Amino acid sequence: MMKLSKVLTAVALVATVSFFSCKPKDADIQKNVQAKEAAGITATVADGVVTLTGIVADDAAKAKAESDIKDEKGVKSVVNNIMVTPPVVIAPPPASLTTVLDEATQQKVKDGLKDIKGVTVEFNADKAVLSGEVSKADRMKIMQILASAKVKSDVSKLADKK
Repeated sequence: MMKLSKVLTAVALVATVSFFSCKPKDADIQKNVQAKEAAGITATVADGVVTLTGIVADDAAKAKAESDIKDEKGVKSVVNNIMVTPPVVIAPPPASLTTVLDEATQQKVKDGLKDIKGVTVEFNADKAVLSGEVSKADRMKIMQILASAKVKSDVSKLADKK
């Protein structure tokens, strides 16, 4: 009877050790998970729980990283702390200059130039083209008028009065 109880105890001990030694250890899980990690992703394992961290480009990459690992042998659960980079937003250029000269802007320029003799103005889609002969003082006034109206201009045809 004594021998039978010792044999049963030994069998139970071997079965218990065999059962627990068959489960993958965290180090083994870590090794297997690292082989599947995508660039920019780090995984840590504690008691079979895999925690993912890092930065990816989109939600699909985040979900794929988790699904690639959750079926790995020994993984109990996955904590997905991966962050998705926000999309890059390209801001439009500042509206400091009018891109299309509307009637009100054209009229503002015409009204400003009406007292300056010898100057003519033509409007293209996005700028005012000035021509004529002006004094240095009038040239300064013209530049101030154009700046206040926020208008692109071509003043290359303006000549200085002598």
